[in-house]
Amino acid sequence: MIIEAHGLRKTFTAKRGRGKTEEVEAVRGIDLNVGEGEIFAVLGPNGAGKTTTVRMLATFTAPTSGTARVAGHDVVKEAAKVRERIGYVSQAGGVDDNAPGRESLLLSARLAGLSRSQAHTRADELLETFSLTEIADRPVRSLSGGQKRRFALAIGLVNRPPLVFLDEPTTGLDPQNRANLWDEVRSLRDQGTSVLLTTHYLDEADALCDRLVIVDHGLIVAEGTPEELKKEVAGDVVTLRLDDLAAAGELLNAQPYIKETRPEDDCLRAYLDDGEHNLPALLRALEAGGLAIRSISLDRATLDDVFLRHTGRSLRDAA
Repeated sequence: MIIEAHGLRKTFTAKRGRGKTEEVEAVRGIDLNVGEGEIFAVLGPNGAGKTTTVRMLATFTAPTSGTARVAGHDVVKEAAKVRERIGYVSQAGGVDDNAPGRESLLLSARLAGLSRSQAHTRADELLETFSLTEIADRPVRSLSGGQKRRFALAIGLVNRPPLVFLDEPTTGLDPQNRANLWDEVRSLRDQGTSVLLTTHYLDEADALCDRLVIVDHGLIVAEGTPEELKKEVAGDVVTLRLDDLAAAGELLNAQPYIKETRPEDDCLRAYLDDGEHNLPALLRALEAGGLAIRSISLDRATLDDVFLRHTGRSLRDAA
């Protein structure tokens, strides 16, 4: 395993005015096991504890309790050795807006211990890999969001780490640049690099990662592959808007093809297998019960349905 963490906790002291303080438990006991050469996602809303968890694993903040080994080294006792073996790309990116991207790459390479000639060679390799050579000498502030993120990723890989942390890597990017960055992350895995990323984007975790954990209020509430987690909530979801949610829920829960129902705001979500074939029976049951439908949709179960099942609310709303 490239990451082994057990019982990680982090408590901060927050000021509450008039000299009062309060203990805030950002991470409340997280266990993680990440294999070599896999893309692993930590999925959850803002404030769930994702970034704090990554910062503990990357040795930037010490855990209040618990243990973790990253790339074979203890994150507290052997922090310097851990840093030699990882790359880290924060939400901010870490690229100097006022300098050319090439300069940031060279500086990072020298800080990683490369000689001047080695730094230039490595910078040229990364510029070529991420298609940045033609814009390498332009001030970073003049670049697009996608170009800046590619520079940040290149800087995170300057020391050829076996593991790279990506904290919300596509926040603020347009769909095309997000897709391009996903391709870069998949390429890293194909080359043997392990990737741990945090995200609150459902489609990103679903499309990109081999395995994931869902984090809420500093705790892991679900873990597995995207497909395994979605199978937990049946194959299809029918979302209904009607006037009497309680009566509709009671009626549908009595049907043999319905796995479960869940009210959400002004709609009812019904989980079932083979929705296309069972949808007509569902409609007939509602009609026989005298329940008028205002709108209806049929979709495959998503990671948002997994989050809803484990937390009682939608990740889209929480995020």
